[in-house]
Amino acid sequence: METRVLQIDPLEDVRYIYQQAANLLAEGELVALPTETVYGLGADAFNAEAVARIFEVKERPSFDPLICHISRARDIYEIAEVPEALQDIVTELTMKFWPGAMTLVLPKKDCVPDVVTSGLPTVACRVSSNDVMRRVLRLLGSPIAAPSANIFGHISPTCAAAVVTELGGRIPLIVDGGACAEGLESTILEPCIDEKGNPAVRMLREGPVTREMLRPICRVIRPKKVSGRQKALLAAATDELKEAGEEPAPVAPGQLLCHYAPSKPLVLCAPRDKFELTEGLRYGLISYQGESKLAMQGCWDEMLVLSPGNGRMTEAAIRLFAMMRTMDENEEIDVIVVEELTEGGIGCAMMDRLRRASAGRAPKA
Repeated sequence: METRVLQIDPLEDVRYIYQQAANLLAEGELVALPTETVYGLGADAFNAEAVARIFEVKERPSFDPLICHISRARDIYEIAEVPEALQDIVTELTMKFWPGAMTLVLPKKDCVPDVVTSGLPTVACRVSSNDVMRRVLRLLGSPIAAPSANIFGHISPTCAAAVVTELGGRIPLIVDGGACAEGLESTILEPCIDEKGNPAVRMLREGPVTREMLRPICRVIRPKKVSGRQKALLAAATDELKEAGEEPAPVAPGQLLCHYAPSKPLVLCAPRDKFELTEGLRYGLISYQGESKLAMQGCWDEMLVLSPGNGRMTEAAIRLFAMMRTMDENEEIDVIVVEELTEGGIGCAMMDRLRRASAGRAPKA
């Protein structure tokens, strides 16, 4: 299959690009579209056969649910039921953070095919602030189911070129809307009632909408920490389920222990620590500011800096996936080392992605 890439030029009339994308989606095809977080692989969410092709093209396991993109906040009522007890908190959250990088998990309506939600009774809903996604949504007139536009488990794409690398020859169209403004997948929240009977949100995935931003609005219920032993038991149980022909069911996207991973081993290291090299391997470092003891170790075959100078975490978040991909494509590097980040604000989301990316293969000489 030939994959066309159509670029959005703000100085030209590109309405035909939006229309072509909407037409292909209406015909049951898949289209890669930009959002403010990462590029998504979209299908008409009401077309079960088209959505099933997302799983096929991405090589994504069927138990991992998808996010439904809608064009405006009130469209949430077309695909989700909002319990009366949660109406006020849902309204406040959507007024504050939509359009934007927040996804809400709510009870689904029957019109949403089970393939979208992986058989779960809930649906993940989001209104992107990206103009391309929203224009295509309005022309299509249906929600768009859209996980990240990459092979499952790989580094999420934040530019059209990365989508070509991942899915070129597998889909008919990539709409190039430039680099993504946020760089990390959306925060996923489940509105709920806490043990005291008050509205709250359960943080299912860290993202650009941080705990600090949410706390003035409502209580944020932290996910339970998983010990090393629990992770080992979970991994063993997952393998047993797969051998039996069954699969574990996450309640939201991006919850698997190993995810967002490069093809090369990725290792996390504290900025004050000395990294122990393995003879015969070549190492690349991704550093926050390039000024830490780790960065100054002088053993790196390549070093990339997320936010030189001022050390702005938001800049680092935007560049993280792109730098991981650059290191992964560097044939002179065998192992990617990433400097651990402070876990506050967007740093929590970055460390969440990095821990999952490092949970895969171990370095071998």
